[in-house]
Amino acid sequence: MVSVNKLVKPFLKWAGGKRQLVPLIIENYLPKNYNYQTYYEPFIGGGALLFALQPKKAVINDSNAELINCYEVIRDSVDELIDKLKFYKNNEEYYYTIRDWDREESFQDRTPVQRASRIIFLNKTCYNGLFRVNSQGQFNVPFGKYKNPNILDVAVLKAVSKYLNDNQITILNLDFQDALKNAKRGDFVYLDPPYDPVSDTASFTGYDVNGFNKDEQIRLKETFDSLDRRGCKVLLSNAYTNFIKDLYKDYKQTKISAIRAINSNAKKRGKVDEILVKNYE
Repeated sequence: MVSVNKLVKPFLKWAGGKRQLVPLIIENYLPKNYNYQTYYEPFIGGGALLFALQPKKAVINDSNAELINCYEVIRDSVDELIDKLKFYKNNEEYYYTIRDWDREESFQDRTPVQRASRIIFLNKTCYNGLFRVNSQGQFNVPFGKYKNPNILDVAVLKAVSKYLNDNQITILNLDFQDALKNAKRGDFVYLDPPYDPVSDTASFTGYDVNGFNKDEQIRLKETFDSLDRRGCKVLLSNAYTNFIKDLYKDYKQTKISAIRAINSNAKKRGKVDEILVKNYE
C-alpha cells in the first residue's frame, strides 16, 4: 500500500460518513490485489475512504453541486478559500445571514470560493454537522450553538489540496451512472449511496433535492451488475434491510455494525446494522 498523509482526511462532517468503517474496510474488505488501475467513488460525500487510501488515480463524483464545488475550490483556490474562512464567526445571527444566501436571487452570482467557504462554515457551525436542504434546495439546518467550532483547519485543507493536485483525481458532478461509464476491468469501485431507510420515517431525503428512493436503489443494483460484467471490483455499503439483502442476493454480503454520529434525533445516534456487498473474494 502507498504511504499516506494523515492530514489528508474529510474536511466536512457528512451524513453517512465512513470514518468509523474505514479501518474495517481497509483491513478486511478491499480487493486482495490492491494495485487497481483507477479508483471510482460516485457518491463521494465526505470522502473518508478516498482520503484513507489516497489512490494515485481516481474518479470522484457527487450529485450535490455545492459539495463538488468545495472539492474543486480546495483543489484550485485553497489559499483564497483559507483567507475567506478567516472572516467567518460563530455567531447565531451571522450564521442565519450566511445560511440564507441561497434564498436570494444573487446566490448564483456568488463566486465558487464564496460558496465553498459558506458550505464549510455552515457544516462546522450548524446543528450536528448536518447537510440538509428543503424542497427548494435551500440549506435549512439550524444553528448549532457550539462554543468553539474548528471553522478553519488550514493543515487539512492544504493537505487535501496537495493530494488532489499531485495525483490524477477527476472530480465530477454527474448522475452516478454517467460517472461510472468509463470504469473498466481491474478498476475498483466503491458505492456508498444514500441508504435504504430502515423504516418509513428514517428516510434521509434532505441530502439533495432529488432524493434516492427504491427505484434509484434498483438502478444502482443494475449498475453494480454492469460493473461486475465489465470486470470491475465493486464494494457497496448500505443499510441492512430486507430490500437490500434481497436485491444483492447474488453477491457476497457481510453484516456489520457502524456508529452513526449524525441523526436529528439524538436518541437514534449509535450503532446501526449495515451491509457490505462485494463481487470479489
